[in-house]
Amino acid sequence: MNLKFGREICGDLNVAEQREWLVTNRIGGYASGTVSGLLTRSYHGLLLAALEPPSGITLLLAKLDETVVYDGNSYPLHTNRWLNDVVSPHGYKYLEKFYLEETTPVWIYACADAKLEKRIWMQQGENTTYIRYKMLRGTLPLTLSLKALVNYRDRHSTTQESNRHFEIVNQQQGIRVKASADATNLYLSGVKEQEIVSWQINHEWYKNFALAIEEYRGLSNIEDHLYAGNCSVTLKLGESVTIAASTEENRRQGEEKTERLEDKKLIDLFSRHQRKTIPSWIEQLVLAANQFIVDRPLADGSQGKTVIAGYPWFADWGRDTMISLPGLTLTTGRFEIAKVILRTFAKYIDRGMLPNVFPDRGETPEYNTVDATLWYFEAIRDYYAHTQDKQLLTELFPALAEIIDWHRRGTRYNIHLDADGLIYAGEKGVQLTWMDAKVDDWVVTPRIGKPIEVNALWYNALIIMSQFAGYLGKSQTEYKEMADKTREGFGRFWNQDKQYCYDVLDTPDGNDDALRPNQIFAVSLPVTSKDYSLGEGYSPLLNARQQKQVVDIVAQRLLTSYGLRSLSSDHPDYIGIYGGDRYKRDGAYHQGTTWGWLIGHFVQAHLRVYNNPQLARSFIEPMADHLQNGCLGSISEIFDGDAPFVPRGAFAQAWSVAEVLRGWQLVNG
Repeated sequence: MNLKFGREICGDLNVAEQREWLVTNRIGGYASGTVSGLLTRSYHGLLLAALEPPSGITLLLAKLDETVVYDGNSYPLHTNRWLNDVVSPHGYKYLEKFYLEETTPVWIYACADAKLEKRIWMQQGENTTYIRYKMLRGTLPLTLSLKALVNYRDRHSTTQESNRHFEIVNQQQGIRVKASADATNLYLSGVKEQEIVSWQINHEWYKNFALAIEEYRGLSNIEDHLYAGNCSVTLKLGESVTIAASTEENRRQGEEKTERLEDKKLIDLFSRHQRKTIPSWIEQLVLAANQFIVDRPLADGSQGKTVIAGYPWFADWGRDTMISLPGLTLTTGRFEIAKVILRTFAKYIDRGMLPNVFPDRGETPEYNTVDATLWYFEAIRDYYAHTQDKQLLTELFPALAEIIDWHRRGTRYNIHLDADGLIYAGEKGVQLTWMDAKVDDWVVTPRIGKPIEVNALWYNALIIMSQFAGYLGKSQTEYKEMADKTREGFGRFWNQDKQYCYDVLDTPDGNDDALRPNQIFAVSLPVTSKDYSLGEGYSPLLNARQQKQVVDIVAQRLLTSYGLRSLSSDHPDYIGIYGGDRYKRDGAYHQGTTWGWLIGHFVQAHLRVYNNPQLARSFIEPMADHLQNGCLGSISEIFDGDAPFVPRGAFAQAWSVAEVLRGWQLVNG
């Protein structure tokens, strides 16, 4: 995909600071920033290291402030915003071009007749970032000076500690920075054409960086960074210098071409798996998909895998992982990774539940989710449909049977199978569905009762278990009988007056008739064959007329260019713009905000009703344009419910990327 911008974007700070880039390291760490070089988030930096992979994300290197001296003139290439919205210097004015080369961000600066290229990438499996500068054009040598601004804090916070003292030590290959006695070392080094770059130590706090997005989010938006050291090199035409920032000592050279070869292998694998012409924007999403798949060390010493729910602030979540797994791994042909992820989460099943979230620090997961476990069944079904891996099915079947049993008997948070065959879930003060916003003691959308998507997923799980039992030569009777009971009870969801489904039954206030997107799963699920037919012996949850009515009303009142609104705009609780402090943001999170991931199941439901791939494809295509906004080459978590649907939330979200990829595969056969 041609993700390339010239001066019309790069030279306009208001636009360039809204376009972000991301590189990752496969263990949870990352680097991110804006095209302009301006820090706008507390989550921006050149090295946010995963000190407890895949969590413990800690900012170590915030930025390098670059200045070029050429032909006696000084050109500051960096841009900073300070307190009271003062921008100085204006280095973005020298930025002639920015582009992504696969996943590598590249800047081209023009200083008179000299051109300087900058590239950033990370070593996979390590907390190491490389920044390479190369002189591309010029009749004279240029001198490049770099100031390293460091920090040591959790990614969710900011630093206002101008009296804090770091230990900074010169070493043979650079400098070592240590924030405190128990802190992880940061090593800064540089190599110019095989020669080690010398560094000078400094210890000066640069105070009052202003972070515009954090201000918009109502969070702490003033930050201090420590100027820890600087280096200066002279470059002739064709020469380059590579700076390494790492938690590992003696990191002198990094080969970007190795990472780019891995990117090309991913595209080749995807092309072989799809056997069709691949649009360039879909290829870009395949590369984005890889950024979310990370290693998770297991208690027995083995290496598992998991999915980062979203950058820059999410850890790995059970629900997000299972929803994302088909698009990130199966659509892309990475079946072995899917298998490892499924096995990894099997080790954490407890009382019939998958974890909701692994905290940023510590190993004890939280289990406040009713649907993550049910999405696990769908992920395994899809994996088996792609691989026919009966060995893994045999291995996981006892755990799946135990999950069904726990739900029948009852487990945490009053999650249990009711007499009408439907799953009831919830208790005061706990958020259990994907609409899970909570601020202090306020659960914004509690949805206590029988949520429609949970029961669609439960029916799906029962059909899947019936099929799995048949594959393994076990009795299917119990699961079929339970499925019949659930389908019979599911009829209560149809709201005859509104001509669509209730969102939640049997809430403390009765049946909830708010028009939300969750009913789309009653059409898209269950999936038992590639052509969306249920197969012999299975019946849909809604009849054909009801299915069409659901798809049509969701399309008419919830569909946007980038997904589905979480609440109809005519509801009194609807909020069309996502922003403000935590109360305002979380209050809007599922009260009208558009969610990109829902587009996959909308397309699936639309295909089931209309069987028109060309029409269904048109619902996905606007996402191609979004790849040129927000986090370049990726898809945001959410968008405003009101036009023009500005991207919000996490700038790169796993299930958004995954479901667009899966939806694209669905409409292209």
